[in-house]
Amino acid sequence: MTTSTKGTGKVPAVLVLEDGRTFHGRAYGAVGATFGEAVFSTGMTGYQETLTDPSYHRQVVVMTAPHVGNTGVNDEDPESGRIWVAGYVVRDPARVPSNWRSRRSLDEELDRQGVVGISGIDTRALTRHLRERGAMRVGIFSGDALADEAAMLAEVRRAPEMKGADLAAEVATKEAYVVPAVGAKKFTVAAIDLGIKGMTPHRMAERGIEVHVLPATATVEDVYAVAPDGVFFSNGPGDPATADHPVSVMRGVLERKTPLFGICFGNQILGRALGFGTYKLKYGHRGINQPVQDRTTGKVEVTAHNHGFAVDAPLDKATDTPYGRAEVSHVCLNDNVVEGLHLLDQPAFSVQYHPEAAAGPHDAAYLFDRFVSLMEGQRA
Repeated sequence: MTTSTKGTGKVPAVLVLEDGRTFHGRAYGAVGATFGEAVFSTGMTGYQETLTDPSYHRQVVVMTAPHVGNTGVNDEDPESGRIWVAGYVVRDPARVPSNWRSRRSLDEELDRQGVVGISGIDTRALTRHLRERGAMRVGIFSGDALADEAAMLAEVRRAPEMKGADLAAEVATKEAYVVPAVGAKKFTVAAIDLGIKGMTPHRMAERGIEVHVLPATATVEDVYAVAPDGVFFSNGPGDPATADHPVSVMRGVLERKTPLFGICFGNQILGRALGFGTYKLKYGHRGINQPVQDRTTGKVEVTAHNHGFAVDAPLDKATDTPYGRAEVSHVCLNDNVVEGLHLLDQPAFSVQYHPEAAAGPHDAAYLFDRFVSLMEGQRA
């Protein structure tokens, strides 16, 4: 429930967590009520890319950076056609945006798209609470949606949980489309859209790849109808334990030994396809400053993350799978979470983070080149 209200900065708002803790602030964006999973993002920049990342579907994002909205909103940086976050939480929103590309304020854009937010709360205290207690359901209430705390808490506890949520098809394209190669075409890739960001096929197109973006419901037959040199599985929202169809499609690709690359949700799909389990992280990894080691080179990268689930695979040994030996290729240096997988006996690999750098550092851009190398090797 949302209502559009100009000048919401003086409208009272309340954030209510499912464990009963509340934070009082002011409405930011649309006025009304919204519900989702409370998560925090540690990025200091790139809020437009965060807001429009389909992986944030049904999540209320808490920004740990205190000042948000400084550069306003432009028409070039969105990663999809809309804002996907369920709600937005900031401490000190910019009163006046300042950037030569800005077309409107962030507050105006949130209001225009009906995204309920809250400002003026202690986001540091909220982040510490989520780190200690874990990600949980939350509601933001403002305007006519305000009620007594017991009633609001009851609404929050009726909201669906993220565990067990099957969301990829809700954010993916309904119709296939093509992103043409930049310059001479070298390869064709079938990309399964589980919540793909716009920059991802662009990064492949920059490398001479014609990308056929297919719906999350695409079959193995749909994939091979485009005669791909490689297959890509994108990021996306929800619980990978529910993603039986993408897992089935990926197994079909692995059986044909076509070069394969997956990121984020695609990494979890590869894990399941190989026989590993997945589990929900306590509070997840979100932001553009997560340290990851590429165990194949020893290099440490600063990477962009957005995931609340992870693959349960052994860090200390290779594992025999129906498709050959698999091992963990990347690991998070903060908590030893699996951040990448690769097969030793055929051309397939994945990472748990976002190498397209939108927003985020460019340390992991080489992964697209690694994908190209796999396709070159297969062709040779």
